Amino acid sequence: MRRFRVAVVHGVNLDQLGRRDPKHYGPLTFRELERQVDEWAGELELIPRFFQTNHEGALVEYLHRAEGLVDGIILNAGAWTHYSWALRDALELADVPAIEVHLSDVEARDEWRRSSVFDGLVLQKISGRGPEGYKAALEALQAHLVEVAPERVPASGTPTEEHLSSSDTPQITDPTEPTPPGLHDDNDADPAAAPPMPAQDPTPPTSMTSPPAAGPDGGAL
Repeated sequence: MRRFRVAVVHGVNLDQLGRRDPKHYGPLTFRELERQVDEWAGELELIPRFFQTNHEGALVEYLHRAEGLVDGIILNAGAWTHYSWALRDALELADVPAIEVHLSDVEARDEWRRSSVFDGLVLQKISGRGPEGYKAALEALQAHLVEVAPERVPASGTPTEEHLSSSDTPQITDPTEPTPPGLHDDNDADPAAAPPMPAQDPTPPTSMTSPPAAGPDGGAL
């Protein structure tokens, strides 16, 4: 069975789970939530890749690199969900099936939380189900990918399906965030980054012309 690679992406303030109001977000810490999602993904034979950042631009750049590196995305962008059109544009550029998830019931909270910039772009939105919402999202995303994703038949010399779905395949991560062992990607390099150009020496080159020969009286010939 083909194993799909799923990015589980969290935005601003979600690394503070465990400190935030448990009435809305539950008692789990962020790392406990990731471990639970990792366990559910394993049961579904999905390959999860976790990413969290408090920097909007870092999440935009992550989504820019997603196409070809993951098969689907589960996205909880936190408060950015409600106003960051830049993230919507980045997710649209990624061209990867995505499901929006919220731990709390955003429809029953402040009015500004009820709108989402991802409406009409994601497969569905799941909110108010706590951590179980991620399990539902994994199941829905897997079912969608099984239905619509064509089996790759690689040409001679190209990577096999097993390699493309392998946990050893280079993935994407935020090099500015600490990551626990076993859950996150090991490749900190930006695959899109080009090596820096060598600095130019502003000093003009020294002339290699020999000095004029001196005559018998010391003057130039």
